Amino acid sequence: MRRLYGRLMAGAALSALLLAGAAQADTRLKFISWQTDDGGTGEWWQSAIDAFEASHPGVTIEFTKADRSTYADTMTTLFAAGDPPQIVHLASFEFQMFGDSGWLEPLDPWIEKSGIDMTGWAGQKTCQMNGETVCIMMNYFGYIMAYNRKILTEAGLEPPTDWDSYLAVARATTKDLNGDGIMDQFGTGHETRGGAGQYLTEMLNYILDAGAYWTDAEGNVTIDTPEMIEGLTRWKTVIDEKLTPIDMAASEVRKLFADGKMALKLDGPWLYGTTERGIAKDDIVYAAPPFHPPVGGSSNVLAMPADIPEDEKALVWDFITLTMSPEFQRTYATLGGNTPPSPTADVSGVEETIPHFPLLQQTMTEAAEAGVDRIPTGLDLYYNEFSKMIMEETQRMLIQGLAPAEVVKTMQAKAEDLQG
Repeated sequence: MRRLYGRLMAGAALSALLLAGAAQADTRLKFISWQTDDGGTGEWWQSAIDAFEASHPGVTIEFTKADRSTYADTMTTLFAAGDPPQIVHLASFEFQMFGDSGWLEPLDPWIEKSGIDMTGWAGQKTCQMNGETVCIMMNYFGYIMAYNRKILTEAGLEPPTDWDSYLAVARATTKDLNGDGIMDQFGTGHETRGGAGQYLTEMLNYILDAGAYWTDAEGNVTIDTPEMIEGLTRWKTVIDEKLTPIDMAASEVRKLFADGKMALKLDGPWLYGTTERGIAKDDIVYAAPPFHPPVGGSSNVLAMPADIPEDEKALVWDFITLTMSPEFQRTYATLGGNTPPSPTADVSGVEETIPHFPLLQQTMTEAAEAGVDRIPTGLDLYYNEFSKMIMEETQRMLIQGLAPAEVVKTMQAKAEDLQG
């Protein structure tokens, strides 16, 4: 760890030399993110920004929010207009298009000059495109389940351990509590108004447990299968029976759960920050997910635009290496509640403040060992189009009441067409 820290400090010193003579007064770096108000994670980003600004007098980072549902489109518009944020934050399932367009700076020279050893950095291989590193992986995660102990106890239910018991609990706890004809307590909760990438991630809870996935290890499309039909049938059941609130963004769904309006929530490490601020904080228990393997994979990345001035690139690299430092990799766990990608991150004692942290590490390991990622092999360069297609066909299935067995054939053909 000391060696990595020394290399990071050397990298910071190198960046300082590159900046020598450059005017930093009133320099503003734009940093757009969907995580600005995520409990824990948003606070961690702000702490890194504060530390960076303290060590770079005259430099300010403008940390602004963009809605997750239109995030990729917003960033695409900014890059195409020649006005991207200097600090580029993207989901790991959407940066490929930006890299393939030549919009992202190759980072290997920066890594080499800084002397940073990336060996064992979780999910980093995903950031490789055409033999170059175009981003730094910020998170590889495993999904867990949280449940409201009070709601389950009052209903005489135990936490679910498989699909059948999960469905039974979700059905029994979805209720109209005040008799106005509108459901105001839900059995579970999924984002259904977000971007296509997140929509597919929510669906994967059911698809993976049914034994299905979009492609095989060689990149062949594997959608038209009995297992995928089962996975889509489960998703359709949850939506059709209104066991989840409909047309809500991820942050809204998490808040409902945190405030005691939901029995079950399948989510990643970032859920904890929201539940800790919720009304139902004392009723929430974290447990192993009832589905196997758990949803997991790479989450989000940092990068920089290829076409910004060199002095700005040096500043951005300073910020990136700050987030990679031992100090901030530890606080990624202690403050952010996330599993840090650094293989040498000191997470000792984290369970004292985040009791379920060992569970997060367990599901992360299970997902990694099962080879789970949200980005399907063979469709990585087309993931934006692929995810939108899957979301559209799934919504068509729900709206028109189509049979999943019919829908998978359409999805299979369209996915194969994307591959050419």
